[in-house]
Amino acid sequence: MIENALSQDPVPGDEYTRPQFARAALLTIDMQADFVSGPHAVPGTERIVPAVARLARTFRDAGRPIVHVVRLYLPDGSNSDSCRRSLIAAGAGLVAPHSPGSRLADGLAPDGAAPLDPGRLLSGAAQPLADGEHVIYKPRWSAFHHTPLRRHLDDLGVNTLVVAGCNYPNCPRATIYDASAHDYRLVLAEDATSGFTEHARPEMTGISAWCLTVAAIGRHLRAGDEATA
Repeated sequence: MIENALSQDPVPGDEYTRPQFARAALLTIDMQADFVSGPHAVPGTERIVPAVARLARTFRDAGRPIVHVVRLYLPDGSNSDSCRRSLIAAGAGLVAPHSPGSRLADGLAPDGAAPLDPGRLLSGAAQPLADGEHVIYKPRWSAFHHTPLRRHLDDLGVNTLVVAGCNYPNCPRATIYDASAHDYRLVLAEDATSGFTEHARPEMTGISAWCLTVAAIGRHLRAGDEATA
């Protein structure tokens, strides 16, 4: 049954780049209220919230790790990218620690999860939300830049990353390139990533980051889970 499902819906790549879903983790990028709605919302991000939430539920059901990677801009802008520092310092209040706009998008966190803990996150520690599910703060575009992500994934035995969230040209793209440099097998959830267009597909496939739908990822994740049972 598993072989038949995979033959009809083959996993892309070769022996070096083919995703291994039984060793996969999900990264959601910058899926926070301020980027979903309001004056600083990123176009297209509100539309993908249900798909990202569905993907997270699929990973939970499969017992695979999830890391929600977030921004927390200090009021003086000192920890923001230089291109946003003036905006934050001028009082934008974008994803400010403890603000409603910094919370994860509705429906994304697991049931009963505690609110984000800015003190813990800004210190460089991962915050657990549930068994196998954590939040990590990133100070720049890539989720690997000065964060504990690589160590966290290594501790979990992860070799495949599924990336989704906000906003393809910036943080997901930077994260995928850094992940490629660390030799992870890579999947971009194309219908759960704002800013993704068909122009992005050849760029991603050019570095063996495979663009798959949430539905296809779910099928492969379930098949991989069954194959190791």
